[in-house]
Amino acid sequence: MQQTVKGLIIREQSIGESDRLVTLLTGDFGLVRAFVRRAKTIKNQNLSATSLFVYGDFTLYRGRDAYVIDSAQPIEIFFDLRQDIERLALAQYFAQLTYFLGAQEQPAPETLRLVLNALHLLCKGEKDMRIIKAAVEMRMLTLGGYMPNLLACYRCGTYESDPMFFDVEEGCIYCKDCFRNNAITAPLGVISALRFICLSEIVKVFSFTLSDENLDILCDISEKYLLSRIDHKLTTLEFYKSLI
Repeated sequence: MQQTVKGLIIREQSIGESDRLVTLLTGDFGLVRAFVRRAKTIKNQNLSATSLFVYGDFTLYRGRDAYVIDSAQPIEIFFDLRQDIERLALAQYFAQLTYFLGAQEQPAPETLRLVLNALHLLCKGEKDMRIIKAAVEMRMLTLGGYMPNLLACYRCGTYESDPMFFDVEEGCIYCKDCFRNNAITAPLGVISALRFICLSEIVKVFSFTLSDENLDILCDISEKYLLSRIDHKLTTLEFYKSLI
């Protein structure tokens, strides 16, 4: 039985001499792995439509061991990502995060929307990439069940103090009177940004501003917290950081 889904290709690999195995991020079914038969042949109309970062309509049928893409119709190819190596590297990092944090056969409409919005912003080049990176990291962790406890000080319940402290290991915050060793000092504006990223509507997640200094602190917190929760080697993050 065939079915058509909207999805974004976040991973591709060659199989044998002519086939390709791709991973789709879909809203209805989360991560879907599917083969593209004879993808490398010149006459294959699915060749360009099943490349990395193509968002489109994919008609799938269930093979003996996996899905197979019968046809593909691109909606957006995010061509402008290829014009800037840093933006392309950051997009590849988001794709790897999605692959590690996503689940198969579990609806993921917010994750798909988050990644698509991030790719659109990277293509436009008008938003600070630090905002895009931190927002994707923290919201993707939240969607994956790793949201830190940001509601109040973990010890005394104080909602706000300036500064507060973010404990990467425990995934919680402390007020200035309950400071804990090794926690990262976070001005109140940074804590407010973290709350906004994790709790706002998905369409608004990138709509915040911080000073350069506070944005650097936010990025430090989001990256360190993510690395503490993901048990995988993030080669794409290493490559991105080598460029900046």
